[in-house]
Amino acid sequence: MKKDIHPKYNSEASVICACGNKFTIGSTQDKIEVEICSACHPFYTGNEKVMDTAGRVDKFKKRVEAAKKSK
Repeated sequence: MKKDIHPKYNSEASVICACGNKFTIGSTQDKIEVEICSACHPFYTGNEKVMDTAGRVDKFKKRVEAAKKSK
């Protein structure tokens, strides 16, 4: 490897989310600011909203239930 071409690795880099959540990770940057993290992302919080157009999700759920009943 060539000397002095790699960035300095910081094992205690702080990450600050827009929601106020703070945690530390390893990075080449000292401070990282993000807009969304696992504490506020809808997928991880359980507040996920499904955009249902023309009742597709309901139709799918009905087919799944019908398949379970027929077994």
